[in-house]
Amino acid sequence: MQEFIEVEFRSGRLGYFINSHSLEICPEDLVIVEVERGEDMAQIVHLCVSNDELISQFENGKILSIRRIATEEDMAKLQQVIENEEKASATFVDVLTRYPFEMKLIEAVYQFDGNKLTFFFTADGRIDFRLLVRELANIFKTRIELHQTTGRDEAKRLGGFGMCGNQYCCGSFLKHFNQVTIKMAKDQNLAGNLSKISGPCGRLLCCLNFEEDFYLEEAKGFPLIGTCVMNNGKKMVVYKIDVINKKVFLSTEDQDICDVSLDEFQSLKVINAPIVE
Repeated sequence: MQEFIEVEFRSGRLGYFINSHSLEICPEDLVIVEVERGEDMAQIVHLCVSNDELISQFENGKILSIRRIATEEDMAKLQQVIENEEKASATFVDVLTRYPFEMKLIEAVYQFDGNKLTFFFTADGRIDFRLLVRELANIFKTRIELHQTTGRDEAKRLGGFGMCGNQYCCGSFLKHFNQVTIKMAKDQNLAGNLSKISGPCGRLLCCLNFEEDFYLEEAKGFPLIGTCVMNNGKKMVVYKIDVINKKVFLSTEDQDICDVSLDEFQSLKVINAPIVE
């Protein structure tokens, strides 16, 4: 049995805990865990954790423990917690109307023992919500936290299905958001229409990052964009490559465009090639 366990809280946050009581637990089991201010409910994600993740956790503070497997009483209490969260969301929206700034409430999440209530929201720019927090604390009589999230965080929390027909990567298996750049789209010949390669979060699709290494590896045998060659007596420049179909696209100064196979291109005379810095 592994000592360190990875769990996911209802807020979407991941945490690492010691199975100090040697509980017989499996992935997807619901457990009650020790947290900084009491206890909370979480779901088992992995029964083992990599060394790098453990080292990072130790640097951030002490490792806490799993107290017990969730009981029927805990599940009944969870239903009451969910009902309280719905009421808290309605109250938040009502209170917000008295303030001059605009916020979109995504979700309200109570800590299982009620010692903390977190509101997740989106907004344009930074907001000074200190007065709002004080008023909410007076209403709910518990610790209040407001977390401003991004479009990707919102998509992860709400869930859904992408254009591929599968669940959002961020809402299923993806733990951390990796940087996705327009260069990745260009490497994969997908930069023509950004709306087609953007997710519902408004950001570039995460899968561009997954496939980038493949395209970079396959592109090693292709010429660089801007390479000048002679083709059928014409001076032409490489303006695009297609690593999937192994084609090279050429253009003249008059924008006379053609494509050749990679094997055909390798037989052409290269006049000059761009310098790689």
